[in-house]
Amino acid sequence: MSTSLMNPSEAPSTVPPPRKARRVPGWLVGVLGVAGAVVLLSTTSYLTDVPQLTSTGTIQTAVRLALPILLAALGGLWAERAGVVNIGLEGMMIMGTWGAAWAGYQWGPWAALLAAAAFGALGGLLHAIATVSFGVNHIVSGVAINLLGAGLTKYLSTLIFFPVSHNPRESPAVPKFDTYSAPGLSEWLGELEAQQRVGLSDVAGILRGLVTGVSPLTMLAIALVVGSYLVLWRTRFGLRLRSCGENPVAAESLGVHVYRHKYLAVIASGALAGIGGAALVLNPGQPGYLEGQTNGRGFIGLAAMIFGNWRPGGLLGGAALFGYADGLQLRSGGKTFLALVYGAVLLLAVIVVWQLVRRRWFAAAGGIVAAVALYAVYYSLDEVPSELTTYAPHLVTLIVLAVASQRLRAPAADGVVYRRG
Repeated sequence: MSTSLMNPSEAPSTVPPPRKARRVPGWLVGVLGVAGAVVLLSTTSYLTDVPQLTSTGTIQTAVRLALPILLAALGGLWAERAGVVNIGLEGMMIMGTWGAAWAGYQWGPWAALLAAAAFGALGGLLHAIATVSFGVNHIVSGVAINLLGAGLTKYLSTLIFFPVSHNPRESPAVPKFDTYSAPGLSEWLGELEAQQRVGLSDVAGILRGLVTGVSPLTMLAIALVVGSYLVLWRTRFGLRLRSCGENPVAAESLGVHVYRHKYLAVIASGALAGIGGAALVLNPGQPGYLEGQTNGRGFIGLAAMIFGNWRPGGLLGGAALFGYADGLQLRSGGKTFLALVYGAVLLLAVIVVWQLVRRRWFAAAGGIVAAVALYAVYYSLDEVPSELTTYAPHLVTLIVLAVASQRLRAPAADGVVYRRG
């Protein structure tokens, strides 16, 4: 009997495989992001002596202006998770504004919501027929929906609103929702805000803006965000719908009716965008429908969805950011917006330190250059010109997308024309 000795170098390795880094839960990232934003705004407000950054009025205005963007972004999420790019969100919002005004001035705000959803869904149906059934390029179809929405509502306004309001570009006044506040809590937070304590008064102002004068439409929008997450990520229907946006060929081979899911997603997308249009009409600061009142918010909603990485929680943060920038310039003007530029300098300083710790020298150098440039703007101006503050949401959109574009992942088959068989 012979025995063979194994060379130690040939012995099987017993070194354990490297451990994978534990992923931070999405909800924790959101909580840390909110906390960081509050600290940044509070610090900026203290250093610049501009309390309007965290005042109750600013937050209330920001919430109202964020609602249309949030609902448009949610509509984009539904369509693109099914693989259909919906550039036509703007047109569907326009159709929703007209439908909300037409039904609202006759039967009230709840009828306005239903009509807006119906008109928006009609736009979504047209987009689905073009892209899903006929294989039209998604961008071309979306642009056509935008043009159709603007032209159709202009014609209908002249036909229906002009005899009543004597203005072909405006509807009669539309009744609004009653608003609600948290009794006791709102007054207590108001007292804390009035004390002007560093940090504490800022948090009180933000919280008071969130619990004072709350519209049912705000609660509905939050419910739709939560509901969309549960449907798309916690149900079989949502899994099948998302599979259509990742690999429709494989989904079809497993028995998923790809066309049906795409149709449902795009119609739901249009309905949500239409409700976003109703949010503009039912805003307490608006009498009703006004031609051009969407002002590109459908495109900003699309940007909020991309910024949120095609996730409900992320797009909620994007809509809040764009709504805050819009509300700040609308309520407080150029001096307050200039203070926000100083806050951007502080944020860039934190980012530079983080990049230096990670030894990313090129990114740190770019952050330093941007911070110096923004501080030069802050130091040389007394206030931002009104011509620039008017386009604050659009400028913020461009900057945020440029910064966040490296870490985004769209659905794999998003925008791909799918033909069965």
